[in-house]
Amino acid sequence: MVDNRYATALVIGSVLSLLATVYLSVAVGTQHWYQYRSPAIKQGTNISMLKKDFINGEFDDKPYSNKTYISMFLLNGTLGLWWRCIQVPTISHWYKEPDPKTETLCVSFTLPQQFIPKYKQPGNQSEEDLLRTYLWRCQFLLPLVSLALVFLSGLVGVCACLCRSITPTLGVGVLHFLAGLCSLGTVCAFQAGVDLLYNSYPESVRAEGSMGWSLYLALISFPLQMMAAALFLWAAKSHRKNYTRMTAYRVA
Repeated sequence: MVDNRYATALVIGSVLSLLATVYLSVAVGTQHWYQYRSPAIKQGTNISMLKKDFINGEFDDKPYSNKTYISMFLLNGTLGLWWRCIQVPTISHWYKEPDPKTETLCVSFTLPQQFIPKYKQPGNQSEEDLLRTYLWRCQFLLPLVSLALVFLSGLVGVCACLCRSITPTLGVGVLHFLAGLCSLGTVCAFQAGVDLLYNSYPESVRAEGSMGWSLYLALISFPLQMMAAALFLWAAKSHRKNYTRMTAYRVA
Protein backbone atom coordinates (compact mmCIF):
# COMPACT_ATOMS: atom_id res chain seq x y z
CA MET A 1 0.00 0.00 0.00
CA VAL A 2 1.15 3.55 -0.72
CA ASP A 3 0.58 6.32 1.80
CA ASN A 4 -1.66 9.19 0.67
CA ARG A 5 1.24 11.64 0.95
CA TYR A 6 3.33 9.64 -1.47
CA ALA A 7 0.41 9.14 -3.84
CA THR A 8 -0.22 12.89 -3.85
CA ALA A 9 3.47 13.57 -4.55
CA LEU A 10 3.40 11.12 -7.45
CA VAL A 11 0.31 12.71 -8.97
CA ILE A 12 1.69 16.25 -8.67
CA GLY A 13 5.04 15.10 -10.06
CA SER A 14 3.30 13.49 -13.03
CA VAL A 15 1.35 16.68 -13.78
CA LEU A 16 4.51 18.79 -13.60
CA SER A 17 6.29 16.34 -15.86
CA LEU A 18 3.46 16.50 -18.40
CA LEU A 19 3.50 20.31 -18.40
CA ALA A 20 7.27 20.39 -18.83
CA THR A 21 7.05 17.95 -21.75
CA VAL A 22 4.36 20.02 -23.47
CA TYR A 23 6.31 23.27 -23.01
CA LEU A 24 9.56 21.77 -24.26
CA SER A 25 7.87 20.10 -27.24
CA VAL A 26 6.23 23.38 -28.26
CA ALA A 27 9.54 25.20 -27.87
CA VAL A 28 11.38 22.71 -30.06
CA GLY A 29 8.72 22.85 -32.76
CA THR A 30 8.46 26.65 -32.98
CA GLN A 31 10.78 29.26 -34.43
CA HIS A 32 10.65 32.10 -31.90
CA TRP A 33 13.90 31.42 -30.06
CA TYR A 34 15.56 34.58 -31.37
CA GLN A 35 13.92 37.53 -33.11
CA TYR A 36 15.67 40.13 -35.25
CA ARG A 37 14.41 43.69 -35.02
CA SER A 38 14.73 45.14 -38.49
CA PRO A 39 14.60 48.85 -39.34
CA ALA A 40 11.96 50.12 -41.73
CA ILE A 41 12.57 48.88 -45.25
CA LYS A 42 13.26 51.57 -47.82
CA GLN A 43 10.72 52.07 -50.57
CA GLY A 44 11.65 50.27 -53.75
CA THR A 45 13.15 47.27 -51.96
CA ASN A 46 12.69 44.13 -54.03
CA ILE A 47 10.85 41.89 -51.59
CA SER A 48 10.49 39.11 -54.16
CA MET A 49 14.26 38.88 -54.53
CA LEU A 50 14.78 38.78 -50.75
CA LYS A 51 12.11 36.10 -50.46
CA LYS A 52 13.73 34.03 -53.21
CA ASP A 53 17.17 34.40 -51.62
CA PHE A 54 15.77 33.28 -48.28
CA ILE A 55 14.15 30.14 -49.71
CA ASN A 56 16.96 29.09 -52.04
CA GLY A 57 19.96 30.44 -50.15
CA GLU A 58 22.34 28.29 -48.12
CA PHE A 59 22.28 28.82 -44.35
CA ASP A 60 25.98 28.85 -43.49
CA ASP A 61 28.18 30.90 -41.18
CA LYS A 62 28.61 33.95 -43.42
CA PRO A 63 25.85 36.31 -42.26
CA TYR A 64 26.79 39.50 -44.03
CA SER A 65 27.75 37.80 -47.26
CA ASN A 66 25.00 35.18 -47.11
CA LYS A 67 21.69 36.08 -48.74
CA THR A 68 19.64 34.01 -46.31
CA TYR A 69 20.95 35.94 -43.32
CA ILE A 70 20.48 39.28 -45.11
CA SER A 71 16.84 38.44 -45.76
CA MET A 72 16.36 37.57 -42.07
CA PHE A 73 17.91 40.85 -40.97
CA LEU A 74 15.82 42.99 -43.34
CA LEU A 75 12.49 41.18 -42.91
CA ASN A 76 12.22 40.75 -39.12
CA GLY A 77 13.42 37.17 -39.21
CA THR A 78 13.05 34.67 -36.39
CA LEU A 79 15.37 31.78 -35.61
CA GLY A 80 14.52 28.47 -33.94
CA LEU A 81 16.18 25.13 -33.37
CA TRP A 82 14.74 23.66 -36.56
CA TRP A 83 13.17 26.66 -38.33
CA ARG A 84 14.06 30.08 -39.69
CA CYS A 85 11.35 32.53 -40.74
CA ILE A 86 10.82 35.99 -42.21
CA GLN A 87 7.88 38.42 -42.46
CA VAL A 88 7.01 39.28 -46.07
CA PRO A 89 4.36 41.69 -47.43
CA THR A 90 1.39 39.97 -49.03
CA ILE A 91 0.37 42.70 -51.49
CA SER A 92 3.08 43.70 -53.93
CA HIS A 93 6.47 42.56 -55.14
CA TRP A 94 8.01 45.94 -54.40
CA TYR A 95 7.75 47.55 -51.01
CA LYS A 96 5.74 50.77 -51.32
CA GLU A 97 3.25 51.01 -48.47
CA PRO A 98 4.40 52.31 -45.07
CA ASP A 99 2.77 49.46 -43.12
CA PRO A 100 1.71 46.58 -45.38
CA LYS A 101 0.11 43.36 -44.21
CA THR A 102 2.66 40.58 -43.79
CA GLU A 103 2.72 36.80 -43.72
CA THR A 104 5.24 34.45 -42.16
CA LEU A 105 7.44 32.40 -44.46
CA CYS A 106 9.43 29.58 -42.82
CA VAL A 107 12.13 27.19 -44.00
CA SER A 108 13.28 24.21 -41.94
CA PHE A 109 16.86 23.25 -41.23
CA THR A 110 18.01 19.99 -42.75
CA LEU A 111 19.98 17.55 -40.62
CA PRO A 112 23.25 18.22 -42.52
CA GLN A 113 22.78 21.96 -41.90
CA GLN A 114 22.66 21.29 -38.15
CA PHE A 115 26.21 19.92 -38.37
CA ILE A 116 27.70 22.76 -40.44
CA PRO A 117 30.89 23.99 -38.69
CA LYS A 118 31.08 27.52 -37.30
CA TYR A 119 34.03 29.87 -37.70
CA LYS A 120 35.67 32.41 -35.43
CA GLN A 121 35.30 35.15 -38.04
CA PRO A 122 32.07 34.70 -40.03
CA GLY A 123 32.83 34.85 -43.72
CA ASN A 124 36.37 33.57 -43.12
CA GLN A 125 36.40 29.78 -43.16
CA SER A 126 40.11 29.40 -42.39
CA GLU A 127 39.69 28.79 -38.65
CA GLU A 128 36.85 26.76 -37.17
CA ASP A 129 35.32 27.86 -33.87
CA LEU A 130 34.91 24.56 -32.04
CA LEU A 131 33.06 26.16 -29.14
CA ARG A 132 30.29 27.60 -31.32
CA THR A 133 30.20 24.46 -33.46
CA TYR A 134 29.47 22.20 -30.50
CA LEU A 135 27.13 24.71 -28.87
CA TRP A 136 25.01 24.69 -32.03
CA ARG A 137 24.93 20.91 -32.08
CA CYS A 138 24.08 20.72 -28.39
CA GLN A 139 21.18 23.14 -28.75
CA PHE A 140 19.25 20.79 -31.02
CA LEU A 141 20.42 17.46 -29.57
CA LEU A 142 19.88 18.18 -25.86
CA PRO A 143 16.10 18.83 -26.07
CA LEU A 144 15.66 15.56 -27.95
CA VAL A 145 17.63 13.77 -25.23
CA SER A 146 15.49 15.49 -22.58
CA LEU A 147 12.24 14.35 -24.21
CA ALA A 148 13.63 10.84 -24.63
CA LEU A 149 14.53 10.68 -20.93
CA VAL A 150 11.03 11.79 -19.93
CA PHE A 151 9.52 9.17 -22.25
CA LEU A 152 11.78 6.52 -20.71
CA SER A 153 10.77 7.62 -17.22
CA GLY A 154 7.14 7.22 -18.26
CA LEU A 155 7.81 3.62 -19.27
CA VAL A 156 9.51 3.00 -15.93
CA GLY A 157 6.50 4.51 -14.17
CA VAL A 158 4.12 2.23 -16.05
CA CYS A 159 6.23 -0.76 -15.06
CA ALA A 160 6.12 0.42 -11.43
CA CYS A 161 2.31 0.55 -11.58
CA LEU A 162 2.09 -2.92 -13.10
CA CYS A 163 4.45 -4.30 -10.46
CA ARG A 164 2.61 -2.41 -7.71
CA SER A 165 5.90 -1.11 -6.39
CA ILE A 166 7.07 2.41 -5.65
CA THR A 167 10.77 1.49 -5.73
CA PRO A 168 11.23 2.23 -9.51
CA THR A 169 10.07 5.78 -8.76
CA LEU A 170 13.64 6.48 -7.69
CA GLY A 171 14.74 5.84 -11.27
CA VAL A 172 11.92 8.06 -12.54
CA GLY A 173 13.20 10.90 -10.36
CA VAL A 174 16.78 10.47 -11.59
CA LEU A 175 15.64 10.48 -15.22
CA HIS A 176 13.65 13.68 -14.68
CA PHE A 177 16.67 15.28 -13.02
CA LEU A 178 18.83 14.46 -16.04
CA ALA A 179 16.09 15.69 -18.39
CA GLY A 180 15.96 18.99 -16.51
CA LEU A 181 19.71 19.42 -16.91
CA CYS A 182 19.37 18.78 -20.65
CA SER A 183 16.61 21.39 -20.92
CA LEU A 184 18.73 23.95 -19.11
CA GLY A 185 21.72 23.03 -21.26
CA THR A 186 19.65 23.67 -24.40
CA VAL A 187 18.82 27.22 -23.34
CA CYS A 188 22.37 27.95 -22.21
CA ALA A 189 23.88 26.57 -25.43
CA PHE A 190 21.55 28.63 -27.62
CA GLN A 191 22.07 31.82 -25.62
CA ALA A 192 25.85 31.39 -25.56
CA GLY A 193 25.98 30.64 -29.29
CA VAL A 194 23.96 33.75 -30.16
CA ASP A 195 26.10 35.94 -27.89
CA LEU A 196 29.35 34.61 -29.35
CA LEU A 197 28.12 35.25 -32.89
CA TYR A 198 26.89 38.73 -31.96
CA ASN A 199 30.20 39.68 -30.33
CA SER A 200 32.23 38.44 -33.30
CA TYR A 201 31.12 41.45 -35.37
CA PRO A 202 32.05 45.11 -34.99
CA GLU A 203 29.33 47.27 -33.48
CA SER A 204 28.62 49.03 -36.77
CA VAL A 205 27.32 45.86 -38.46
CA ARG A 206 25.65 44.02 -35.57
CA ALA A 207 22.03 43.06 -36.11
CA GLU A 208 19.81 43.87 -33.12
CA GLY A 209 17.61 41.12 -31.75
CA SER A 210 16.09 39.62 -28.63
CA MET A 211 15.18 36.25 -27.19
CA GLY A 212 11.71 34.98 -28.14
CA TRP A 213 8.94 33.20 -26.28
CA SER A 214 9.97 29.74 -27.51
CA LEU A 215 13.21 30.02 -25.57
CA TYR A 216 11.33 31.03 -22.43
CA LEU A 217 9.03 28.02 -22.79
CA ALA A 218 12.09 25.76 -22.84
CA LEU A 219 13.47 27.61 -19.83
CA ILE A 220 10.20 27.13 -17.90
CA SER A 221 10.37 23.38 -18.51
CA PHE A 222 13.61 23.19 -16.51
CA PRO A 223 12.21 24.05 -13.04
CA LEU A 224 9.08 21.97 -13.75
CA GLN A 225 11.22 18.92 -14.46
CA MET A 226 13.36 19.59 -11.38
CA MET A 227 10.30 19.88 -9.13
CA ALA A 228 8.91 16.66 -10.59
CA ALA A 229 12.25 14.95 -9.97
CA ALA A 230 12.32 16.19 -6.37
CA LEU A 231 8.80 14.86 -5.71
CA PHE A 232 9.56 11.46 -7.23
CA LEU A 233 12.83 11.12 -5.32
CA TRP A 234 11.21 12.20 -2.05
CA ALA A 235 8.34 9.76 -2.46
CA ALA A 236 10.65 6.85 -3.27
CA LYS A 237 13.13 7.60 -0.50
CA SER A 238 10.53 8.29 2.21
CA HIS A 239 8.45 5.24 1.33
CA ARG A 240 11.54 3.04 1.38
CA LYS A 241 12.57 4.42 4.78
CA ASN A 242 9.11 3.83 6.27
CA TYR A 243 8.96 0.35 4.75
CA THR A 244 12.34 -0.49 6.32
CA ARG A 245 11.15 0.71 9.73
CA MET A 246 7.92 -1.28 9.49
CA THR A 247 9.85 -4.41 8.51
CA ALA A 248 12.24 -3.99 11.41
CA TYR A 249 9.30 -3.46 13.78
CA ARG A 250 7.57 -6.62 12.61
CA VAL A 251 10.76 -8.67 12.99
CA ALA A 252 11.27 -7.31 16.48
